[in-house]
Amino acid sequence: MEAVLTPPPANFNFAAHLEALNRARAAKTAYLDDTRALTYGELAEQSRRFATGLTRAGIHREERILLIMLDTIDLPIAFLGALYAGVVPVVVNTLLTADDYAYMIAHSKAQLVIASGALMPTVQAALDKVAELAEGVAPPPCVVSRPIASETGAASALPTFDALVDGPPSALPAATDGDDIAFWLYSSGSTGKPKGTVHTHANLYWTAETYGRHVLGIREDDIAFSAAKLFFAYGLGNALTFPLSVGATVVLMAERPTAQAVAKRLREHRPTIFYGVPTLYANLLASPHLPAREDVALRLCTSAGEALPREIGERFTAHFGAEILDGIGSTEMLHIFLSNRAGQVAYGTTGEPVPGYAVALRDEDGHPVPDGEIGDLYIKGPSAALMYWCNRDKSRATFLGEWLKSGDKYQRLPNGYYVYAGRSDDMLKVSGQYVSPIEVEMVLMQHDAVLEAGVVGRDDNGLTKTQAFVVLKPGVMPTDEIATELKAFVKARLAPHKYPRELVFVDDLPKTATGKVQRFKLRELL
Repeated sequence: MEAVLTPPPANFNFAAHLEALNRARAAKTAYLDDTRALTYGELAEQSRRFATGLTRAGIHREERILLIMLDTIDLPIAFLGALYAGVVPVVVNTLLTADDYAYMIAHSKAQLVIASGALMPTVQAALDKVAELAEGVAPPPCVVSRPIASETGAASALPTFDALVDGPPSALPAATDGDDIAFWLYSSGSTGKPKGTVHTHANLYWTAETYGRHVLGIREDDIAFSAAKLFFAYGLGNALTFPLSVGATVVLMAERPTAQAVAKRLREHRPTIFYGVPTLYANLLASPHLPAREDVALRLCTSAGEALPREIGERFTAHFGAEILDGIGSTEMLHIFLSNRAGQVAYGTTGEPVPGYAVALRDEDGHPVPDGEIGDLYIKGPSAALMYWCNRDKSRATFLGEWLKSGDKYQRLPNGYYVYAGRSDDMLKVSGQYVSPIEVEMVLMQHDAVLEAGVVGRDDNGLTKTQAFVVLKPGVMPTDEIATELKAFVKARLAPHKYPRELVFVDDLPKTATGKVQRFKLRELL
């Protein structure tokens, strides 16, 4: 039976929508971070105070503000307060360089920067560079977010977040439409400068109505914890859009999501829904801090960012009894559009289209490919971004009428499930046939000795051969014997032309902040 999706009204402000949904839950805890808790009533009031603070600071509707903030309670207050005021928050990665931030400030023409104190040395360096990028342009003012437990009064001379919300709450939300610009997210910039991806108020609603409601099935009594940060499209849905749409409670963590830090929150806060990435699941299973099943309260987990290896999913479920719903989303589509379903998980696949979305696989000429063959992935759905800001060429290449070209390669199985084959620019042509690095990596990770693997192509007298970079599990020594064993292991499970001719042992793999293996950096090692 096809899912029934209810559209938002034409006059729609997402922050006001959430406030109305949760008015009867004013006393319930909305957020827990490393230092404090915030109820739904407090979230609504402080978001509206933030909206007033933006007006007092001279920020006008549709102007941009840059949020360079760790995952603390201040971030959802700022994000929702900006939406409430009709101001456009641009939430950015907290792991970037001063050059990256300077580019984003100049490109977005941000009128205000709000930064966590721990990040201020890098942010200040970025502000100093802004005038160099655009001659005669003064950097925007900067406000420092409340310190977290590990900070010691960083950048106290600058205006504070407390001062910004120290005023009366805004009486009315901005009269926005569902198609009005609400916020931006910057793409990873793996193929050039980061792209400012522009989303609407309705796009947030649609991800909650499609994936949040019909796949995740998140409930009011859930406690949600996302290792993926709020500055990712994935994390924004996990820790704001979905839980606040049903009145659930959210655990935020400012520090880096190591296995030890995540295990601590799983024990202490006992979340019922956990959102991670494949690398983290693998590290958690290999960690001495892995909690016992009886120490956690997990009922469901999700994974995105990279394809989840079958062996990792099966081991995790065997240990905790909770399934991992592996899926794929993108900054451009805002969240997951292909996903496994609870009770129907097929590890090693990305599942089926999320209700409300259509996908198609096409060859290089744009023609449909049959089941079993690899093709380029196209998506159609209600949460697609409007454009890349001030980047017409990239916008035209990606947003193709109703369809969006993802840049991913997939194959569709006869049962309707989709299998990830890799990014289009990572695919290899070996002996005239496509080889998916993901496929080889997943087989390698089935071996008991392997923690992670990254596969690239190397030139061998004009011919492309596969080469694997392998991270072994703790206690396993890199030897010629284990290398020979791993090659034979792959050869016995895949076509002969796919096995890695060369195998290099490394301590770790280069990854993006979302946990994706940076194969271009591996190619630089060849």
